[in-house]
Amino acid sequence: MLNRVILIGRLTRDPELRYTPAGVAVTQFTIAVDRPFTSQGGEREADFIPVVTWRQLAETCANYLRKGRLTAVEGRIQVRNYDNNEGKRVYVTEVIADNVRFLESNREGGGSGQREEAPSFGGSGGGANRGGNSNSRGNQDPFSDDGKPIDISDDDLPF
Repeated sequence: MLNRVILIGRLTRDPELRYTPAGVAVTQFTIAVDRPFTSQGGEREADFIPVVTWRQLAETCANYLRKGRLTAVEGRIQVRNYDNNEGKRVYVTEVIADNVRFLESNREGGGSGQREEAPSFGGSGGGANRGGNSNSRGNQDPFSDDGKPIDISDDDLPF
Protein backbone atom coordinates (compact mmCIF):
# COMPACT_ATOMS: atom_id res chain seq x y z
CA MET A 1 0.00 0.00 0.00
CA LEU A 2 1.22 3.47 -0.82
CA ASN A 3 0.01 6.91 0.20
CA ARG A 4 2.38 9.50 -1.27
CA VAL A 5 1.70 12.85 -2.89
CA ILE A 6 3.88 15.53 -4.47
CA LEU A 7 2.36 18.93 -5.21
CA ILE A 8 3.73 22.15 -6.68
CA GLY A 9 1.70 25.30 -6.22
CA ARG A 10 1.49 28.78 -4.75
CA LEU A 11 0.46 29.63 -1.21
CA THR A 12 -2.95 31.29 -1.01
CA ARG A 13 -2.09 33.09 2.26
CA ASP A 14 0.64 33.18 4.90
CA PRO A 15 0.97 29.99 6.97
CA GLU A 16 -0.71 29.83 10.39
CA LEU A 17 1.58 28.60 13.18
CA ARG A 18 0.02 27.15 16.34
CA TYR A 19 1.17 24.97 19.19
CA THR A 20 -0.60 21.96 20.69
CA PRO A 21 -1.16 21.89 24.48
CA ALA A 22 1.94 19.64 24.63
CA GLY A 23 3.99 22.38 22.91
CA VAL A 24 4.30 20.74 19.47
CA ALA A 25 4.40 23.22 16.57
CA VAL A 26 1.84 22.76 13.77
CA THR A 27 1.44 24.94 10.69
CA GLN A 28 -1.47 24.99 8.26
CA PHE A 29 -1.51 26.58 4.81
CA THR A 30 -3.22 26.09 1.47
CA ILE A 31 -1.57 25.83 -1.93
CA ALA A 32 -3.25 26.49 -5.26
CA VAL A 33 -2.28 23.86 -7.83
CA ASP A 34 -3.14 24.58 -11.47
CA ARG A 35 -5.13 21.96 -13.33
CA PRO A 36 -3.51 20.75 -16.58
CA PHE A 37 -6.41 21.94 -18.74
CA THR A 38 -8.59 24.99 -19.28
CA SER A 39 -12.34 25.32 -18.83
CA GLN A 40 -14.74 25.66 -21.76
CA GLY A 41 -14.42 29.43 -21.37
CA GLY A 42 -10.64 29.18 -21.82
CA GLU A 43 -9.88 29.96 -18.17
CA ARG A 44 -7.31 28.11 -16.08
CA GLU A 45 -8.69 26.33 -13.04
CA ALA A 46 -6.91 25.36 -9.83
CA ASP A 47 -7.38 23.07 -6.86
CA PHE A 48 -6.88 24.53 -3.39
CA ILE A 49 -5.24 21.90 -1.22
CA PRO A 50 -4.79 22.22 2.56
CA VAL A 51 -1.34 21.27 3.90
CA VAL A 52 -0.28 20.57 7.49
CA THR A 53 3.31 20.46 8.77
CA TRP A 54 4.54 19.48 12.23
CA ARG A 55 7.42 20.26 14.62
CA GLN A 56 10.59 21.88 13.20
CA LEU A 57 9.23 21.82 9.65
CA ALA A 58 6.16 23.74 10.86
CA GLU A 59 8.29 26.47 12.41
CA THR A 60 10.50 26.70 9.32
CA CYS A 61 7.47 27.02 7.02
CA ALA A 62 5.95 29.70 9.25
CA ASN A 63 9.21 31.67 9.20
CA TYR A 64 10.00 31.48 5.47
CA LEU A 65 6.83 30.84 3.45
CA ARG A 66 4.62 33.72 2.39
CA LYS A 67 1.50 34.18 0.30
CA GLY A 68 2.18 33.71 -3.42
CA ARG A 69 5.46 31.78 -3.09
CA LEU A 70 5.92 28.78 -5.36
CA THR A 71 6.39 25.70 -3.19
CA ALA A 72 6.77 21.93 -3.59
CA VAL A 73 5.16 19.76 -0.93
CA GLU A 74 5.76 16.05 -0.42
CA GLY A 75 3.75 14.01 2.03
CA ARG A 76 0.70 11.82 2.49
CA ILE A 77 -3.05 12.37 2.20
CA GLN A 78 -5.03 12.13 5.42
CA VAL A 79 -8.79 12.11 5.86
CA ARG A 80 -10.15 12.92 9.32
CA ASN A 81 -13.60 13.68 10.61
CA TYR A 82 -15.29 15.36 13.54
CA ASP A 83 -18.79 16.38 14.64
CA ASN A 84 -19.41 20.14 14.36
CA ASN A 85 -21.54 22.29 16.70
CA GLU A 86 -24.70 21.30 14.83
CA GLY A 87 -23.99 17.60 15.33
CA LYS A 88 -23.13 16.99 11.67
CA ARG A 89 -20.11 14.91 10.76
CA VAL A 90 -17.50 16.94 8.84
CA TYR A 91 -14.80 15.25 6.75
CA VAL A 92 -11.47 16.99 6.15
CA THR A 93 -8.95 15.87 3.52
CA GLU A 94 -5.46 17.35 3.83
CA VAL A 95 -1.83 16.66 2.98
CA ILE A 96 0.46 15.93 5.93
CA ALA A 97 3.79 17.19 4.59
CA ASP A 98 7.12 15.73 5.59
CA ASN A 99 9.19 17.63 3.02
CA VAL A 100 8.71 21.19 1.77
CA ARG A 101 10.89 22.84 -0.88
CA PHE A 102 10.85 26.56 -1.52
CA LEU A 103 11.06 26.92 -5.30
CA GLU A 104 11.57 30.69 -5.44
CA SER A 105 13.84 33.07 -3.68
CA ASN A 106 12.27 35.73 -1.51
CA ARG A 107 10.63 38.34 -3.78
CA GLU A 108 10.83 41.01 -1.10
CA GLY A 109 14.66 40.85 -0.97
CA GLY A 110 16.93 43.58 -2.19
CA GLY A 111 17.33 44.30 -5.90
CA SER A 112 20.89 42.97 -6.16
CA GLY A 113 19.96 40.79 -9.12
CA GLN A 114 21.73 37.79 -7.60
CA ARG A 115 19.82 34.55 -7.40
CA GLU A 116 19.26 33.26 -3.89
CA GLU A 117 19.37 29.48 -3.38
CA ALA A 118 15.92 28.18 -2.45
CA PRO A 119 16.23 25.95 0.64
CA SER A 120 14.67 22.53 1.13
CA PHE A 121 13.37 21.43 4.49
CA GLY A 122 12.23 17.98 5.49
CA GLY A 123 10.74 16.49 8.58
CA SER A 124 12.15 13.37 10.19
CA GLY A 125 14.35 10.86 8.45
CA GLY A 126 17.34 11.22 6.19
CA GLY A 127 17.40 11.45 2.47
CA ALA A 128 18.92 13.43 -0.30
CA ASN A 129 18.60 17.18 -0.02
CA ARG A 130 16.56 17.29 3.18
CA GLY A 131 17.87 20.33 4.95
CA GLY A 132 21.46 19.50 4.01
CA ASN A 133 23.94 21.43 1.96
CA SER A 134 22.38 21.73 -1.48
CA ASN A 135 25.66 22.89 -3.01
CA SER A 136 27.44 19.56 -2.48
CA ARG A 137 28.42 17.68 -5.62
CA GLY A 138 25.88 14.86 -5.08
CA ASN A 139 22.90 17.23 -4.75
CA GLN A 140 23.69 19.64 -7.57
CA ASP A 141 20.69 21.46 -9.06
CA PRO A 142 20.09 19.98 -12.54
CA PHE A 143 18.35 23.19 -13.66
CA SER A 144 21.05 25.62 -12.56
CA ASP A 145 22.13 26.47 -16.13
CA ASP A 146 19.08 28.74 -16.54
CA GLY A 147 18.08 28.06 -20.13
CA LYS A 148 21.37 26.92 -21.61
CA PRO A 149 21.09 23.88 -23.90
CA ILE A 150 21.34 20.49 -22.19
CA ASP A 151 23.40 17.77 -23.81
CA ILE A 152 21.31 14.57 -23.68
CA SER A 153 22.03 11.50 -25.78
CA ASP A 154 19.27 9.27 -27.13
CA ASP A 155 20.50 6.52 -24.81
CA ASP A 156 19.47 8.63 -21.79
CA LEU A 157 15.82 8.87 -22.85
CA PRO A 158 13.37 6.30 -21.40
CA PHE A 159 11.31 6.06 -24.60
